[in-house]
Amino acid sequence: MTQVFGHFIEDLPLQDEYLTIGFSPSSRPLKTRWENNGLSADFISEYFKTFFVQEVEKSDSSDSVIVENLRDAVKYIANELLENAMKFQDENVPFTAKIGFSLYNDKLIFRITNGINEQQAKSFQAFIKRLLSEDAHELYFQAMRSNAMQHDGPSRLGLLSMICDYSAKLGWKFEKCQSNPPMMIVSTMVCLEI
Repeated sequence: MTQVFGHFIEDLPLQDEYLTIGFSPSSRPLKTRWENNGLSADFISEYFKTFFVQEVEKSDSSDSVIVENLRDAVKYIANELLENAMKFQDENVPFTAKIGFSLYNDKLIFRITNGINEQQAKSFQAFIKRLLSEDAHELYFQAMRSNAMQHDGPSRLGLLSMICDYSAKLGWKFEKCQSNPPMMIVSTMVCLEI
């Protein structure tokens, strides 16, 4: 069974410039790699900057402020996606969490895939349904207030910030995996217009 929510592009156009990084729970528990999220996000943002700057220079419209702002957005989004994948990955099932980053002429697309248990999937889908039907800015402020009051549970501030602060479009794909214990493969896609 597959469910798709939001702005999820199933068949991405082929692209020459892309990067994919995998994180296997069998080599070292993902939750112990928490400190590496920043390093991975830095690597992805520098990868973006290298190729994007080349494209900007070709068009003779080089603007270092725009490039740095986009690089910072790439770093923030990559870090948030990696943190979520590491935090919610179900390590009881051997599944390699992956983050992919593709560079197009008019957009950047992130896609992170990880395995979660069915209870996590239900909770996440309930949040997604709220996000798609309610005002994202209001949900963002509610999450900030809740987080400030030390509310337990996932705040989802990172996802909300991507929408509210970076005008990103988000989409999700959930696929039920035949495994023991039962697991869902969730792919989160973030599209950032440039």
